[in-house]
Amino acid sequence: MFGIGGGQGARQFTELGLALLLSSLIGLERELQQKSAGLRTHTLVGVGSALFVEVSLHGFGPANGLTGTGFDGSRVAAQIVSGIGFIGGGLIFVRRDAVRGLTTAATIWLTCAVGMACGGGLPLLAAAAAVVHFLVVRGFPLLTRRLTAVPTVERFELLLSYRTRRGVLGRVLELCTSQGFRVTDVHIHSEAREGESGKGKGKGREAEVVLGLEGRKPAHPLVEELTDWEGVLDVGLRAHRDSTE
Repeated sequence: MFGIGGGQGARQFTELGLALLLSSLIGLERELQQKSAGLRTHTLVGVGSALFVEVSLHGFGPANGLTGTGFDGSRVAAQIVSGIGFIGGGLIFVRRDAVRGLTTAATIWLTCAVGMACGGGLPLLAAAAAVVHFLVVRGFPLLTRRLTAVPTVERFELLLSYRTRRGVLGRVLELCTSQGFRVTDVHIHSEAREGESGKGKGKGREAEVVLGLEGRKPAHPLVEELTDWEGVLDVGLRAHRDSTE
């Protein structure tokens, strides 16, 4: 039971060590990106997958010698592939109209495959898969920025404080569409506070609205024009908060 050999030799420990190294490198990249699954999660997934494969290859050897028994080591590997989906599914969630965590869930899936390759005695394939991860996650965004001739669609939010009963909101929406921006969301704060001259019915009140916009051009000229409008009290711009990573 405690002897060296029979599935507990230097090769098996080396394979587990390689799984530890490669999965830690992948997890470290996710940790630096401040993702929900970081260094510890990826390392445990990689080493655990490698250990499962080691057990499937060497742990059931004595049972094969018994009469009327048979063992297929690929069954354990198949269960690893299906079981890792529970962790990946827990990393994916929807916020508004955007899905987040897809890349991290796919990375968990890849780390599982890297660990299985290490445990199965395929170190070159495991190392190649780890290199592919860094190429896709870190290199592809830089490549797509250089190859894309058409400007990418930028998503941002326009924060506007204005005085009501002057048709400001309708004119703002018309301006955004005429400038080539697509309005994806309109959120008006439910509580409007009285302005300095809000006692009269015709004077209007202050209101705040957040407009979700998409466009292929900078939005700063839009903000500069709105600052000169009568009835506009404050204008702000911020990046869209949703992400698919």
